[in-house]
Amino acid sequence: MPHPEPALPPNAAHPHSATLKRLQQSSGRLAANAIARMDETLPWYRAMPPENRSWIGLVAQAGIAAFTEWFRHPETPQAISTDVFGTAPRELTRAITLRQTVEMVRTTIEVMESAIEEVAAPGDESVLREALLVYAREIAFATAQVYAQAAEARGAWDARLESLVVNAVLSGEADEGAVSRAAALGWNAPEHVCVVLGTAPDGDSELTVDAIRRAARHAKLQVLTGVLGDRLVVIAGGSDNPLQVAKALIGPYAAGPVVAGPVVADLLAATRSAQAAAAGLKASSAWQDAPRPVLADDLLPERAIAGDPSARDQLVEEIYRPLEEAGSALLETLSVYLEQASSLEGAARMLFVHPNTVRYRLRRVTDVTGWSPSDVRSAFTLRIALILGRLVDGDQQP
Repeated sequence: MPHPEPALPPNAAHPHSATLKRLQQSSGRLAANAIARMDETLPWYRAMPPENRSWIGLVAQAGIAAFTEWFRHPETPQAISTDVFGTAPRELTRAITLRQTVEMVRTTIEVMESAIEEVAAPGDESVLREALLVYAREIAFATAQVYAQAAEARGAWDARLESLVVNAVLSGEADEGAVSRAAALGWNAPEHVCVVLGTAPDGDSELTVDAIRRAARHAKLQVLTGVLGDRLVVIAGGSDNPLQVAKALIGPYAAGPVVAGPVVADLLAATRSAQAAAAGLKASSAWQDAPRPVLADDLLPERAIAGDPSARDQLVEEIYRPLEEAGSALLETLSVYLEQASSLEGAARMLFVHPNTVRYRLRRVTDVTGWSPSDVRSAFTLRIALILGRLVDGDQQP
């Protein structure tokens, strides 16, 4: 590697002025040769739109011009990334990949290297070749810097965009704009969507988000995620089993309850899942033995007691009304059974029926509601549903 030549005094002649002059005169031809070589050897270049090909041509010309200037003043630090890549719009880093840019730079350097014998003045061949080697190293570093900066900018912008989508879903303000932003982040509109909420761990939120993404890739789920305050929010798509989703993603959450909202059809409906999960997280302290993770629907009685109107409506519409429609015998039997401390014999005596009749009716309650009166937790849910249903009916009476 050559040592930088000492700075020239003002008005001093360049030590390789003949080579410099030839290099200046040949720059246009070298750029044209580089573009022709790209067109001949790089299929992706031939397939690009004319506008992008013209920008790449400008980058090649700027690269050769920057080398000429660098050769003129090797002792002066040169901002190669600005000189070369500043001629093209920032969007070009999205149009061509880093690998393609490396191929473009390599092709241009090869064309310049093949012309050394022709461009260099007699005796300057080795000087020009060594200078080109040093410049090739610098342009490689500049290329990496440009793409690293572009990746950082895209990452920061994507994080802000994702935060907007997650916040819109959680606050109930999701609209078509949120859907468009999610699509820009790679959200492919999966059929099944649910929201998982829990406490965010202390430390770098970016590391937490990265951990969620790794877990999602392993579980083959699409996710939009973010840390909002002290909560870690994950919008997950691709599975119709919210509990399975929560189990797959639970690793990065801090200690404490993790609640999965119900599955909904799409991102616009995810607000309902998010609101259920948020209400469940708020009410989870009332169920000390709740599993982790837990479904928001398994917390319906606690949510209803805590004042969640959607939980109250769900208990009435999914438990009380179906029992009411199935006949008064089921409602009466369930009510008496619960009042008699879940005793078949006690309920049978109060109803003046055989215990087998009570047993049959309780099985029917399970069939109709999905909740078993013989299970302590289910019995609690059924009792709350009966109370709420009666309150609603009482309010509707004149």
